[in-house]
Amino acid sequence: MPRSSEPSPVAGERARPDGGPRRRDLIAHPGFGRLLTVRLAAQWGDGVFQAALGGAVLFSPERESDPALVALGLAVVLLPYSLVGPFAGALLDRWDRRRVLVVAGVLRGVLTLATAAVVAVGVTGPPLYLGALATIGVSRFIQAGLSAALPHVVAPRWLVAANSLVTTSGAVAAVVGAACAFGLAPLLGGGDGASGATASAAVAGSIVIVGAAVGFIRGSLGPDDPTEAPRATLAVAHGLLDGARAARRAPGVVAAFWAVAAHRLAFGVATLVMLLLMRGGLTDAGPLRAGVAGVGEIVVVVGAGLGVAAVVTPWLTTRVGRPATVRVMLVLAAAALLGLGLPMSLPTILGAGFVLGLVGQAIKLCSDAAVQREVDDAARGRVFALSDTVFNVTYVAAVAGAALLSPADGRSALLVAGAAALYLLGLVVHEIALRACVPPRDTREDPCQGGTQSGAPSSTTRSTAPSASVSARSTSQRSPTVVDEV
Repeated sequence: MPRSSEPSPVAGERARPDGGPRRRDLIAHPGFGRLLTVRLAAQWGDGVFQAALGGAVLFSPERESDPALVALGLAVVLLPYSLVGPFAGALLDRWDRRRVLVVAGVLRGVLTLATAAVVAVGVTGPPLYLGALATIGVSRFIQAGLSAALPHVVAPRWLVAANSLVTTSGAVAAVVGAACAFGLAPLLGGGDGASGATASAAVAGSIVIVGAAVGFIRGSLGPDDPTEAPRATLAVAHGLLDGARAARRAPGVVAAFWAVAAHRLAFGVATLVMLLLMRGGLTDAGPLRAGVAGVGEIVVVVGAGLGVAAVVTPWLTTRVGRPATVRVMLVLAAAALLGLGLPMSLPTILGAGFVLGLVGQAIKLCSDAAVQREVDDAARGRVFALSDTVFNVTYVAAVAGAALLSPADGRSALLVAGAAALYLLGLVVHEIALRACVPPRDTREDPCQGGTQSGAPSSTTRSTAPSASVSARSTSQRSPTVVDEV
Protein backbone atom coordinates (compact mmCIF):
# COMPACT_ATOMS: atom_id res chain seq x y z
CA MET A 1 0.00 0.00 0.00
CA PRO A 2 1.39 3.46 -0.81
CA ARG A 3 2.20 5.83 1.96
CA SER A 4 -0.57 8.11 3.07
CA SER A 5 1.69 11.09 2.70
CA GLU A 6 4.80 11.07 0.53
CA PRO A 7 7.63 13.42 1.40
CA SER A 8 7.80 16.42 -0.83
CA PRO A 9 10.85 16.69 -3.09
CA VAL A 10 11.27 20.40 -2.41
CA ALA A 11 14.53 20.03 -0.49
CA GLY A 12 16.03 17.72 -3.07
CA GLU A 13 15.53 20.20 -5.88
CA ARG A 14 18.10 22.40 -4.23
CA ALA A 15 20.68 19.85 -3.14
CA ARG A 16 24.31 20.50 -2.31
CA PRO A 17 27.00 19.54 -4.83
CA ASP A 18 27.62 16.29 -2.91
CA GLY A 19 24.01 15.27 -3.46
CA GLY A 20 22.64 15.95 0.03
CA PRO A 21 19.99 18.54 0.88
CA ARG A 22 20.96 21.89 2.33
CA ARG A 23 19.82 22.27 5.93
CA ARG A 24 18.01 25.53 5.25
CA ASP A 25 16.03 23.78 2.50
CA LEU A 26 15.07 20.97 4.86
CA ILE A 27 13.94 23.47 7.48
CA ALA A 28 12.02 25.43 4.85
CA HIS A 29 9.96 22.35 4.01
CA PRO A 30 6.69 22.89 5.96
CA GLY A 31 6.33 19.34 7.27
CA PHE A 32 9.93 18.92 8.30
CA GLY A 33 10.18 22.37 9.86
CA ARG A 34 7.08 21.73 11.94
CA LEU A 35 8.34 18.33 13.08
CA LEU A 36 11.68 19.88 14.01
CA THR A 37 9.86 22.52 16.06
CA VAL A 38 8.06 19.79 18.00
CA ARG A 39 11.36 18.00 18.66
CA LEU A 40 13.15 21.13 19.88
CA ALA A 41 10.27 22.15 22.14
CA ALA A 42 9.94 18.65 23.60
CA GLN A 43 13.61 18.22 24.40
CA TRP A 44 14.08 21.78 25.64
CA GLY A 45 11.21 21.16 28.06
CA ASP A 46 12.74 17.84 29.10
CA GLY A 47 16.04 19.58 29.82
CA VAL A 48 14.36 22.22 31.97
CA PHE A 49 12.19 19.71 33.85
CA GLN A 50 14.87 17.13 34.57
CA ALA A 51 17.52 19.70 35.49
CA ALA A 52 15.11 21.48 37.83
CA LEU A 53 14.39 18.25 39.67
CA GLY A 54 17.90 16.86 39.43
CA GLY A 55 19.68 20.01 40.52
CA ALA A 56 17.47 20.93 43.44
CA VAL A 57 15.31 18.04 44.60
CA LEU A 58 15.51 14.51 43.37
CA PHE A 59 18.11 13.25 40.94
CA SER A 60 21.28 15.14 41.82
CA PRO A 61 24.24 12.75 42.08
CA GLU A 62 26.15 15.68 43.59
CA ARG A 63 24.19 15.20 46.85
CA GLU A 64 24.87 11.48 47.14
CA SER A 65 27.84 9.87 48.87
CA ASP A 66 27.43 6.31 47.63
CA PRO A 67 28.01 5.20 44.01
CA ALA A 68 25.05 2.84 44.36
CA LEU A 69 22.76 5.79 45.17
CA VAL A 70 24.08 7.67 42.14
CA ALA A 71 23.15 4.65 40.02
CA LEU A 72 19.71 4.56 41.61
CA GLY A 73 19.09 8.21 40.75
CA LEU A 74 20.02 7.63 37.10
CA ALA A 75 17.82 4.52 37.01
CA VAL A 76 14.81 6.49 38.20
CA VAL A 77 15.33 9.07 35.44
CA LEU A 78 15.59 6.41 32.75
CA LEU A 79 12.89 4.03 33.99
CA PRO A 80 10.09 5.63 31.95
CA TYR A 81 12.06 5.14 28.74
CA SER A 82 12.07 1.41 29.37
CA LEU A 83 8.49 1.07 30.62
CA VAL A 84 6.83 3.19 27.96
CA GLY A 85 8.82 1.80 25.04
CA PRO A 86 7.04 -1.51 24.34
CA PHE A 87 3.60 0.07 24.41
CA ALA A 88 4.60 3.27 22.65
CA GLY A 89 5.82 1.38 19.59
CA ALA A 90 2.73 -0.77 19.20
CA LEU A 91 0.39 2.17 19.70
CA LEU A 92 2.31 4.48 17.38
CA ASP A 93 1.90 1.91 14.62
CA ARG A 94 -1.90 2.03 15.08
CA TRP A 95 -2.81 5.53 16.24
CA ASP A 96 -2.68 8.64 14.12
CA ARG A 97 0.72 10.05 15.06
CA ARG A 98 -0.46 13.63 14.67
CA ARG A 99 -3.15 13.00 17.26
CA VAL A 100 -0.62 11.31 19.53
CA LEU A 101 1.60 14.40 19.46
CA VAL A 102 -1.31 16.71 20.27
CA VAL A 103 -2.79 14.62 23.09
CA ALA A 104 0.59 13.72 24.58
CA GLY A 105 1.64 17.37 24.45
CA VAL A 106 -1.41 18.42 26.46
CA LEU A 107 -0.95 15.59 28.96
CA ARG A 108 2.70 16.41 29.34
CA GLY A 109 1.86 20.01 30.19
CA VAL A 110 -0.66 18.97 32.83
CA LEU A 111 1.75 16.49 34.43
CA THR A 112 4.55 19.06 34.39
CA LEU A 113 2.46 21.58 36.32
CA ALA A 114 1.22 18.93 38.75
CA THR A 115 4.74 17.71 39.50
CA ALA A 116 6.01 21.27 39.84
CA ALA A 117 3.28 21.92 42.41
CA VAL A 118 4.38 18.84 44.37
CA VAL A 119 7.94 20.17 44.38
CA ALA A 120 6.86 23.66 45.38
CA VAL A 121 4.99 22.49 48.49
CA GLY A 122 7.92 20.36 49.63
CA VAL A 123 6.34 16.93 49.18
CA THR A 124 8.81 14.05 48.85
CA GLY A 125 8.53 10.30 48.41
CA PRO A 126 6.13 8.44 46.07
CA PRO A 127 4.08 11.45 44.87
CA LEU A 128 7.21 13.20 43.65
CA TYR A 129 8.71 10.08 42.08
CA LEU A 130 5.46 9.09 40.36
CA GLY A 131 4.93 12.60 39.01
CA ALA A 132 8.45 12.76 37.61
CA LEU A 133 8.22 9.28 36.11
CA ALA A 134 4.85 9.99 34.47
CA THR A 135 6.04 13.28 32.96
CA ILE A 136 9.23 11.79 31.56
CA GLY A 137 7.28 8.78 30.28
CA VAL A 138 4.91 10.94 28.23
CA SER A 139 7.91 12.83 26.84
CA ARG A 140 9.39 9.52 25.71
CA PHE A 141 6.13 8.74 23.91
CA ILE A 142 6.36 12.04 22.04
CA GLN A 143 9.95 11.44 20.96
CA ALA A 144 9.18 7.91 19.74
CA GLY A 145 6.34 9.33 17.65
CA LEU A 146 8.63 11.95 16.12
CA SER A 147 11.19 9.34 15.08
CA ALA A 148 8.56 7.11 13.50
CA ALA A 149 6.96 10.06 11.65
CA LEU A 150 10.13 11.54 10.16
CA PRO A 151 10.14 9.40 6.94
CA HIS A 152 6.72 10.88 6.11
CA VAL A 153 8.14 14.38 5.73
CA VAL A 154 11.61 13.64 4.32
CA ALA A 155 12.57 11.81 1.12
CA PRO A 156 14.28 8.46 1.87
CA ARG A 157 17.70 9.36 0.49
CA TRP A 158 17.94 12.39 2.78
CA LEU A 159 17.13 10.59 6.01
CA VAL A 160 20.72 10.66 7.31
CA ALA A 161 20.94 14.45 6.91
CA ALA A 162 17.46 14.93 8.38
CA ASN A 163 18.17 12.58 11.30
CA SER A 164 21.43 14.36 11.95
CA LEU A 165 19.72 17.73 12.15
CA VAL A 166 16.65 16.61 14.12
CA THR A 167 18.29 14.28 16.63
CA THR A 168 21.36 16.37 17.29
CA SER A 169 19.58 19.71 17.51
CA GLY A 170 17.07 18.09 19.85
CA ALA A 171 19.85 16.87 22.14
CA VAL A 172 21.43 20.32 22.08
CA ALA A 173 18.02 21.80 22.93
CA ALA A 174 17.92 19.54 25.99
CA VAL A 175 21.31 20.89 27.07
CA VAL A 176 20.09 24.44 26.56
CA GLY A 177 16.98 23.64 28.59
CA ALA A 178 19.10 22.31 31.44
CA ALA A 179 21.24 25.44 31.32
CA CYS A 180 18.08 27.58 31.48
CA ALA A 181 16.96 25.69 34.59
CA PHE A 182 20.32 26.08 36.30
CA GLY A 183 20.31 29.79 35.47
CA LEU A 184 16.68 30.44 36.47
CA ALA A 185 16.65 28.72 39.86
CA PRO A 186 19.12 31.11 41.57
CA LEU A 187 17.20 34.12 40.20
CA LEU A 188 14.07 32.86 41.94
CA GLY A 189 15.78 32.73 45.31
CA GLY A 190 16.22 29.02 45.94
CA GLY A 191 14.13 26.70 48.08
CA ASP A 192 11.19 24.47 47.18
CA GLY A 193 9.16 27.32 45.74
CA ALA A 194 11.92 28.32 43.35
CA SER A 195 12.48 24.71 42.33
CA GLY A 196 8.81 24.23 41.60
CA ALA A 197 8.65 27.44 39.60
CA THR A 198 11.67 26.40 37.57
CA ALA A 199 10.16 22.98 36.81
CA SER A 200 6.88 24.61 35.77
CA ALA A 201 8.72 26.62 33.10
CA ALA A 202 8.96 23.38 31.10
CA VAL A 203 5.25 23.74 30.29
CA ALA A 204 6.26 26.27 27.63
CA GLY A 205 7.63 23.34 25.63
CA SER A 206 4.28 21.56 25.81
CA ILE A 207 2.48 24.64 24.49
CA VAL A 208 4.78 24.79 21.48
CA ILE A 209 4.39 21.03 20.87
CA VAL A 210 0.62 21.27 20.67
CA GLY A 211 0.68 24.44 18.60
CA ALA A 212 3.03 22.91 16.02
CA ALA A 213 1.44 19.45 15.91
CA VAL A 214 -2.09 20.70 15.16
CA GLY A 215 -0.74 22.12 11.91
CA PHE A 216 -0.27 18.64 10.41
CA ILE A 217 -3.00 17.07 8.30
CA ARG A 218 -4.64 14.04 9.89
CA GLY A 219 -2.88 10.87 8.80
CA SER A 220 0.04 12.72 7.21
CA LEU A 221 2.52 11.33 9.76
CA GLY A 222 1.35 7.73 9.46
CA PRO A 223 1.02 4.94 10.16
CA ASP A 224 0.36 3.83 6.60
CA ASP A 225 -1.84 0.91 7.65
CA PRO A 226 -3.26 1.64 11.11
CA THR A 227 -5.76 -1.22 11.17
CA GLU A 228 -4.06 -4.59 11.41
CA ALA A 229 -7.43 -5.45 12.94
CA PRO A 230 -6.97 -9.11 13.94
CA ARG A 231 -3.78 -8.43 15.88
CA ALA A 232 -4.14 -4.81 17.00
CA THR A 233 -4.90 -5.47 20.66
CA LEU A 234 -2.49 -8.35 21.13
CA ALA A 235 0.33 -6.43 19.45
CA VAL A 236 0.23 -3.77 22.17
CA ALA A 237 1.27 -6.40 24.71
CA HIS A 238 3.75 -7.92 22.27
CA GLY A 239 5.32 -4.70 21.01
CA LEU A 240 8.85 -5.75 21.90
CA LEU A 241 8.48 -9.13 20.24
CA ASP A 242 7.04 -7.58 17.08
CA GLY A 243 9.85 -5.03 16.98
CA ALA A 244 12.48 -7.74 17.44
CA ARG A 245 11.06 -9.77 14.56
CA ALA A 246 10.99 -6.74 12.29
CA ALA A 247 14.54 -5.75 13.21
CA ARG A 248 15.83 -9.29 12.70
CA ARG A 249 14.61 -9.20 9.09
CA ALA A 250 16.88 -6.18 8.47
CA PRO A 251 20.50 -7.31 9.01
CA GLY A 252 21.84 -3.76 8.66
CA VAL A 253 19.63 -2.75 11.59
CA VAL A 254 20.86 -5.67 13.70
CA ALA A 255 24.47 -4.68 13.12
CA ALA A 256 23.76 -1.04 14.01
CA PHE A 257 21.90 -2.10 17.17
CA TRP A 258 24.92 -4.07 18.39
CA ALA A 259 27.05 -0.95 17.98
CA VAL A 260 24.55 1.17 19.91
CA ALA A 261 24.37 -1.45 22.66
CA ALA A 262 28.16 -1.41 23.03
CA HIS A 263 28.12 2.38 23.28
CA ARG A 264 25.36 2.41 25.88
CA LEU A 265 27.20 -0.13 28.03
CA ALA A 266 30.50 1.74 27.81
CA PHE A 267 28.87 5.15 28.22
CA GLY A 268 27.01 3.93 31.30
CA VAL A 269 30.32 2.99 32.93
CA ALA A 270 31.90 6.27 31.82
CA THR A 271 28.96 8.31 33.13
CA LEU A 272 29.27 6.92 36.62
CA VAL A 273 33.04 7.40 36.65
CA MET A 274 32.76 11.00 35.41
CA LEU A 275 30.11 11.94 37.98
CA LEU A 276 32.07 10.46 40.87
CA LEU A 277 35.29 12.08 39.70
CA MET A 278 33.60 15.46 39.45
CA ARG A 279 32.24 15.09 42.94
CA GLY A 280 35.42 14.17 44.76
CA GLY A 281 38.14 12.71 42.55
CA LEU A 282 39.29 15.80 40.63
CA THR A 283 40.63 19.23 41.48
CA ASP A 284 40.25 22.54 39.66
CA ALA A 285 42.61 23.14 36.73
CA GLY A 286 42.99 26.79 35.74
CA PRO A 287 39.62 28.11 34.58
CA LEU A 288 38.11 24.60 34.74
CA ARG A 289 36.21 23.67 37.87
CA ALA A 290 35.35 20.35 39.48
CA GLY A 291 32.22 19.72 41.57
CA VAL A 292 28.83 20.99 40.44
CA ALA A 293 30.45 23.34 37.94
CA GLY A 294 32.37 20.38 36.54
CA VAL A 295 29.17 18.47 35.89
CA GLY A 296 27.95 21.50 33.96
CA GLU A 297 31.21 21.53 31.99
CA ILE A 298 30.72 17.86 31.11
CA VAL A 299 27.22 18.60 29.86
CA VAL A 300 28.57 21.43 27.70
CA VAL A 301 31.38 19.41 26.11
CA VAL A 302 29.13 16.42 25.47
CA GLY A 303 26.64 18.79 23.87
CA ALA A 304 29.45 20.18 21.72
CA GLY A 305 30.25 16.63 20.64
CA LEU A 306 26.63 16.17 19.63
CA GLY A 307 26.80 19.31 17.52
CA VAL A 308 29.96 18.18 15.76
CA ALA A 309 28.33 14.80 15.08
CA ALA A 310 25.53 16.59 13.23
CA VAL A 311 28.09 17.87 10.73
CA VAL A 312 30.52 14.96 10.62
CA THR A 313 28.06 12.05 10.35
CA PRO A 314 26.30 13.00 7.08
CA TRP A 315 29.64 13.99 5.55
CA LEU A 316 31.29 10.72 6.54
CA THR A 317 28.41 8.42 5.60
CA THR A 318 28.23 9.88 2.08
CA ARG A 319 31.88 8.94 1.58
CA VAL A 320 32.39 5.64 3.37
CA GLY A 321 28.88 4.42 4.21
CA ARG A 322 27.09 3.78 7.50
CA PRO A 323 28.95 0.58 8.51
CA ALA A 324 32.38 2.18 8.02
CA THR A 325 31.22 5.27 9.93
CA VAL A 326 30.22 3.07 12.86
CA ARG A 327 33.60 1.32 12.75
CA VAL A 328 35.47 4.61 12.88
CA MET A 329 33.40 5.84 15.81
CA LEU A 330 33.80 2.67 17.90
CA VAL A 331 37.58 2.75 17.49
CA LEU A 332 37.69 6.49 18.21
CA ALA A 333 35.75 6.02 21.46
CA ALA A 334 38.06 3.25 22.68
CA ALA A 335 41.12 5.37 21.88
CA ALA A 336 39.62 8.38 23.69
CA LEU A 337 38.94 6.41 26.86
CA LEU A 338 42.44 4.97 26.93
CA GLY A 339 44.23 8.17 25.93
CA LEU A 340 42.10 10.78 27.70
CA GLY A 341 40.19 8.83 30.33
CA LEU A 342 43.03 6.98 32.05
CA PRO A 343 45.02 10.11 33.05
CA MET A 344 41.94 11.16 35.07
CA SER A 345 42.68 14.87 35.09
CA LEU A 346 39.99 17.47 34.63
CA PRO A 347 41.05 18.62 31.12
CA THR A 348 41.42 15.07 29.78
CA ILE A 349 38.11 13.94 31.27
CA LEU A 350 36.39 16.83 29.51
CA GLY A 351 38.14 15.86 26.28
CA ALA A 352 36.94 12.28 26.65
CA GLY A 353 33.40 13.55 27.28
CA PHE A 354 33.48 15.51 24.03
CA VAL A 355 34.59 12.48 22.03
CA LEU A 356 32.02 10.18 23.63
CA GLY A 357 29.28 12.70 22.88
CA LEU A 358 30.33 12.80 19.24
CA VAL A 359 30.66 9.01 18.96
CA GLY A 360 27.40 8.19 20.67
CA GLN A 361 25.42 10.60 18.56
CA ALA A 362 27.03 9.47 15.30
CA ILE A 363 26.29 5.81 16.03
CA LYS A 364 22.72 6.65 17.04
CA LEU A 365 22.18 8.64 13.83
CA CYS A 366 23.41 5.72 11.75
CA SER A 367 21.17 3.33 13.67
CA ASP A 368 18.10 5.55 13.23
CA ALA A 369 18.76 5.86 9.51
CA ALA A 370 19.07 2.08 9.21
CA VAL A 371 15.69 1.56 10.87
CA GLN A 372 13.98 4.23 8.80
CA ARG A 373 15.39 2.90 5.52
CA GLU A 374 15.15 -0.85 6.07
CA VAL A 375 12.09 -1.42 8.28
CA ASP A 376 8.52 -1.35 6.98
CA ASP A 377 6.51 1.62 8.24
CA ALA A 378 3.94 -0.72 9.77
CA ALA A 379 6.56 -1.96 12.26
CA ARG A 380 8.91 1.01 12.44
CA GLY A 381 7.46 2.43 15.64
CA ARG A 382 7.87 -0.90 17.43
CA VAL A 383 11.47 -1.21 16.31
CA PHE A 384 12.25 2.27 17.65
CA ALA A 385 10.48 1.35 20.88
CA LEU A 386 12.51 -1.86 21.10
CA SER A 387 15.76 0.05 20.68
CA ASP A 388 14.78 2.67 23.26
CA THR A 389 13.82 0.03 25.79
CA VAL A 390 16.76 -2.30 25.35
CA PHE A 391 19.38 0.44 25.17
CA ASN A 392 18.13 2.27 28.24
CA VAL A 393 17.99 -0.96 30.24
CA THR A 394 21.51 -1.68 29.00
CA TYR A 395 22.67 1.76 30.13
CA VAL A 396 21.12 1.40 33.58
CA ALA A 397 22.60 -2.08 33.96
CA ALA A 398 26.05 -0.74 33.07
CA VAL A 399 25.77 2.08 35.61
CA ALA A 400 24.61 -0.38 38.28
CA GLY A 401 27.40 -2.83 37.52
CA ALA A 402 30.00 -0.08 37.59
CA ALA A 403 28.65 1.16 40.93
CA LEU A 404 29.46 -2.21 42.48
CA LEU A 405 33.11 -1.92 41.40
CA SER A 406 33.79 1.78 41.68
CA PRO A 407 35.48 3.48 44.64
CA ALA A 408 33.70 6.48 46.12
CA ASP A 409 35.88 8.98 44.25
CA GLY A 410 35.52 7.19 40.89
CA ARG A 411 39.25 6.78 40.29
CA SER A 412 39.23 3.30 38.74
CA ALA A 413 41.53 2.55 35.80
CA LEU A 414 39.91 -0.88 35.58
CA LEU A 415 36.49 0.61 34.82
CA VAL A 416 37.86 3.01 32.22
CA ALA A 417 39.81 0.26 30.47
CA GLY A 418 36.75 -2.00 30.66
CA ALA A 419 34.63 0.65 28.96
CA ALA A 420 37.18 0.90 26.15
CA ALA A 421 37.12 -2.89 25.79
CA LEU A 422 33.33 -2.77 25.43
CA TYR A 423 33.67 -0.48 22.41
CA LEU A 424 36.14 -2.88 20.79
CA LEU A 425 33.88 -5.83 21.57
CA GLY A 426 31.04 -3.92 19.93
CA LEU A 427 33.20 -3.49 16.83
CA VAL A 428 33.75 -7.25 16.62
CA VAL A 429 30.06 -8.10 17.04
CA HIS A 430 29.10 -5.38 14.53
CA GLU A 431 31.36 -7.00 11.93
CA ILE A 432 29.97 -10.46 12.63
CA ALA A 433 26.43 -9.15 12.17
CA LEU A 434 27.35 -7.47 8.88
CA ARG A 435 28.83 -10.72 7.56
CA ALA A 436 25.47 -12.36 8.17
CA CYS A 437 23.86 -10.05 5.60
CA VAL A 438 22.58 -11.85 2.53
CA PRO A 439 22.70 -9.70 -0.65
CA PRO A 440 19.18 -9.06 -2.00
CA ARG A 441 18.16 -10.30 -5.41
CA ASP A 442 18.05 -6.76 -6.71
CA THR A 443 21.77 -6.06 -6.58
CA ARG A 444 21.19 -2.34 -6.90
CA GLU A 445 20.28 -2.26 -3.21
CA ASP A 446 22.41 -3.43 -0.31
CA PRO A 447 21.04 -2.88 3.21
CA CYS A 448 24.35 -3.81 4.80
CA GLN A 449 26.11 -0.90 3.10
CA GLY A 450 23.20 1.50 3.34
CA GLY A 451 23.31 2.68 -0.29
CA THR A 452 22.49 1.92 -3.88
CA GLN A 453 24.24 1.86 -7.16
CA SER A 454 23.93 4.85 -9.41
CA GLY A 455 20.61 5.07 -11.08
CA ALA A 456 18.70 2.93 -8.61
CA PRO A 457 15.25 4.29 -7.98
CA SER A 458 14.06 5.35 -4.57
CA SER A 459 11.46 3.30 -2.77
CA THR A 460 8.14 5.11 -2.59
CA THR A 461 5.92 2.32 -1.36
CA ARG A 462 5.78 0.44 1.89
CA SER A 463 8.48 -2.16 1.70
CA THR A 464 11.13 -3.65 3.87
CA ALA A 465 13.69 -2.94 1.15
CA PRO A 466 16.02 -0.03 1.84
CA SER A 467 15.51 3.32 0.24
CA ALA A 468 17.71 5.08 -2.26
CA SER A 469 21.20 6.16 -1.27
CA VAL A 470 21.91 9.03 1.01
CA SER A 471 23.57 11.07 -1.66
CA ALA A 472 24.67 10.95 -5.25
CA ARG A 473 28.33 10.80 -4.31
CA SER A 474 27.83 7.70 -2.18
CA THR A 475 26.46 5.66 -5.05
CA SER A 476 29.84 4.91 -6.49
CA GLN A 477 30.82 3.24 -3.20
CA ARG A 478 27.53 1.42 -2.47
CA SER A 479 27.35 3.32 0.81
CA PRO A 480 24.86 5.56 2.51
CA THR A 481 22.15 8.78 11.55
CA VAL A 482 20.42 9.75 19.78
CA VAL A 483 20.19 10.40 22.88
CA ASP A 484 20.08 9.62 23.31
CA GLU A 485 19.71 12.38 25.20
CA VAL A 486 22.69 13.52 27.16
